[in-house]
Formats: sequence, structure tokens, C-alpha cells
Amino acid sequence: MLHSTSSRNQVALSAVCLSALMFGLEISSVPTILPTLEQLFSADFRQLQWVMNAYTTAMTACLMAMGALADRFGRKRVFLAGQVVFGVASLACGLADSPSMLIGARALQGAAAAALLTCQIAVLSQQFRDGRERALAFGWWGVTFGVGLGFGPLIGGLTAVVLGWEWVFLVHVILAAVAVILIQVGVEESTDPHALRLDVAGMVTLSLAVFCLVYLITRGRMPGPGDISGLALAALGVACFSAFVVVETRVARPMFDFTAFRTTNFSGALLASAGMNFSFWPFIIYLPVYFQGVLGLDSLDAGLCLLAYTLPPLLAPPIAERLLLHFGPQVVIPLGLVIIGCGFVLMRAAALGGDASWVDMLPGCILAGSGLGLANTTATNTASAALPPERAGMASGMNMSASMIALAINIALMGFILLQGTQAGLERLLPAATGDELSLLAESVAAGGEAVAAGAGLPIALVRQSLVHGFDWVMLYGAGGVWLFAAICKLVFGSAKRSGPAPCDR
Repeated sequence: MLHSTSSRNQVALSAVCLSALMFGLEISSVPTILPTLEQLFSADFRQLQWVMNAYTTAMTACLMAMGALADRFGRKRVFLAGQVVFGVASLACGLADSPSMLIGARALQGAAAAALLTCQIAVLSQQFRDGRERALAFGWWGVTFGVGLGFGPLIGGLTAVVLGWEWVFLVHVILAAVAVILIQVGVEESTDPHALRLDVAGMVTLSLAVFCLVYLITRGRMPGPGDISGLALAALGVACFSAFVVVETRVARPMFDFTAFRTTNFSGALLASAGMNFSFWPFIIYLPVYFQGVLGLDSLDAGLCLLAYTLPPLLAPPIAERLLLHFGPQVVIPLGLVIIGCGFVLMRAAALGGDASWVDMLPGCILAGSGLGLANTTATNTASAALPPERAGMASGMNMSASMIALAINIALMGFILLQGTQAGLERLLPAATGDELSLLAESVAAGGEAVAAGAGLPIALVRQSLVHGFDWVMLYGAGGVWLFAAICKLVFGSAKRSGPAPCDR
């Protein structure tokens, strides 16, 4: 892979890439088996939601804590522990015989995934210091991470058909065992020599604040005056976050160092990470709804069309790293975000053009994916390189926390916008219907399309038209959000009196 590095670094890179592949697969492959789990476990819709949410919620809540633990006790040690726990949790998922057991095991997987993700970036930052080696290492990491996310739906579906749903999880037991060996052989131990004490108060307050936030979002509604439990949870989240800010501004070695935002490259990279999760990543959950509910494709054809959205990010990272070396993050990151927004505009134009087909959607999908490929690994590389190597765990934890929190918020927001837009479209079809009736019908349309049309006695074409109206709103939100972040990133990078060298050259 990297001809100029030692064989040990090549093994370390293999360990990081295999771990990244596993991480991506466990996000994107599981949705393909949810219908099977619904039948097998007689699970309701909320339980199926938590099969997905338990993973991302636990990961988001633990990211910063895992970065702090890695800085204090060693990146290799935490990487190994996280990989072992991930394998054990995957075994528990595959052996689960009830929704509650599967949800619990998925939460354990998510906590372990937090350790894997923060340590992957910290290890790359620590062991690959040379500019070219560093660029290639992050390029390979971005490609393999993207392979897991991009091919996950197809791999998960094929695995379930050939081997059974359990092997969507059990395969990670084998991969984890291989990764443990690679980590032991290739990864060098590294710590932050100044992290003599754990920031326990910061870890607890942030983890609780993030958990409260994500849990409230996954409920799909804001707490109202009569919602005592929701209001109590919201109050607890606000109190914990306020306490976290106070703690982190007073401890000597905070795990979330607010002074890091004085570094222009670091601030710009974190904004970019949040921007991508205002558009591209949450939309990957809803785009299959358009392919199936509007275009009438089956699940296999929809999965194949989705490759136009997920494959371009696999090809762009090496190009992005070369552009980064020549032009710096102040050019590459905003450019990537702008291209993502242009992709959303093209998709919207195709969806509103009348008699749209899957072919019409492909140019916008490809363009959005290409923009992500430019911005994603560039932002990650820039954030980790902007701070001293001994703070790599903290830097990667801050970066990934910003990404995951933005993703959790915008999955909920896009779903809300889709339903509101669909409901607005239905109001024209059913002027006599009440608000509650329209709301329930909009949820059903977003999930079922043709079946709902037949049950309600509505023309299928009109139901699809209302769903297109909902996607019109979502695509406008995706384009506007990412363009706003592109403009802010450009301002932040431009605020420095003089641009420093590209992070790969440090």
C-alpha cells in the first residue's frame, strides 16, 4: 500500500482499514435485515428503530470519553479493547433471540465502535507523519470506510440470503479476531504525556448530555407542557451540557479543549464535518424511500441505484488528498461542500421534472457523492493534523463527536421535514381531512406509497406526487444547509492572516 513505509506501518494501516470496514458495515448493512427481524421477533416499529438507534446513540455518547481514555491509557490498548468488545457484542447480536437482547447488544457494539473510530484516526496521525505517507494513509482509510458504508446494503442483503440474518453480525466476530492480531503486530503504543488524570467529570457530563439529546431526537417530537418525562430529560441534558462547559474551561487538560477552536484549520474542519451531516449522510436513509415510494422500484433495484450515491466517495479521497497537498483545506473543503449542494439541486430538478426515472436521479447522486469524497477525508485529516500529535485522541474525538451529533439531529430533522412536506401535499388531495388524519396518512405514505393509496382509495399517482412534495422540501434543506456551512467554512479559513501549510506537510 505505502511503499515508503515500514512493514509494521503497513500492518497498522491494514488493521485500521479493516476496523473502518467493520464500522461502516454495521451502520449500513443492518437495515436490509429489519423486515426479517420484524417477522422473526414480532418486533414493532419502535423496536426496529432502536435496533439502529442503539448503535449510533451509544457511539455518539461515548466518542469523547473514548478519545480521553486513549490519550491517557494508550491508543493501542484502547484500540485492542474496543476491537475485542466489538467482536463479543457482534456475537451477542448474532445469538439474540429477542428484540431487547439485540438492542442491548447493539448498544454495546456502538460503545465499542466509538473506541474504534477515535483510535483509527489517532493511530494514523501518530504513525504516519510524512506528508505523502500521511496523505496515502488517510486516502486508504477513507476508501475502506466508504466501502463499508457504500456496499453495506448489498453485502448485508446477500449475506442474509445466503447464510442467514445472523451472519450479518457473526461475520464481525471473525473479522474482529483478524483485526486484533493486526493491531497487536503493527500498531505502536502512544499516549498523551500530559494526560496524567482522566477528565471524569467531563466524560460523564458530556456523555449524559449527548445521550439525552439523541434520545429526545429519536422520539420524533419535542417535549410539550404535559410531557413530564420529556421535559425532565431535556432539563437534565441542558444541565449536563452546562456543567460540561464549566468543567472543560477549568480543568488543566480537558478532553474537549475549547482553545482548539483558535486554530483555524481545526475549526474549519469541524464545521465541514457538521455540514456533511446536515445533508449527505442523513439523506442516505431517506433516498431509498424515494426510489421505492415514488419510482416504484423494488428493494434490490433501489439498492443498486443507491450505489450511484455511495460509490463516488470511494473514488474521490485519493484525488482530494492530492488537491489538499496543492491547494490546502481552505479550498478543498468548501469546494466539496458546494458540490454536495449542487448534487442536491440536480436531484431536486430531476424529481420535480415530471415522469422522473431512476436514470434522471443518477447525475445528482453522483455529483453529491463526489463532493462528499472531496470534503470528508480532507476534513478528517485537517482536524487531526491541526493540533499536536500527542492530542490526536482528543482531536479525533472532537471531530467525530461533531459529526455524529450533527448526524443524529439531522436524521430526525429530515424525517420531520419529509413528513411535513408530504402532509402539505396531501392537504390539496384531501381538503376535508383533519390535521391528525393527514399526519397519520403522511407517515403511512412515506413508508408505504402504493399500499396506502389502494387502502385509502386514492390514485397512486397523486400519492406519489405528495411524497415528491415532501422530498422537494428535504432536498432544499439538504442543499441550503450544506451551502451555508460551505460559506461559513470559507469565512473561517479566510479569517487567518496567512494560511499555514497543508496539514499533510506538517
